[in-house]
Amino acid sequence: MRKTINVLETINWANTQLKRTDEWARAEFKSGICTMLETILMDSGNYKGFMFIDNSDSEIGTLGYYSRQYCISPKLSR
Repeated sequence: MRKTINVLETINWANTQLKRTDEWARAEFKSGICTMLETILMDSGNYKGFMFIDNSDSEIGTLGYYSRQYCISPKLSR
């Protein structure tokens, strides 16, 4: 049986996870969220980039690097 997901709801959920600052929201956790979300966005033709939550804390591989927000494609906003 084939199931579908709502891409906009998934983006919003993932962005909420990437904003988290609790003890469980480590770089490894956020890296997984980023990988999942980028795959969904690329496969659905909705990838429009991301922005760091804090540009001064965005060194590759750090928690700040994975603390980001993905942009919403205009076609999803309609």
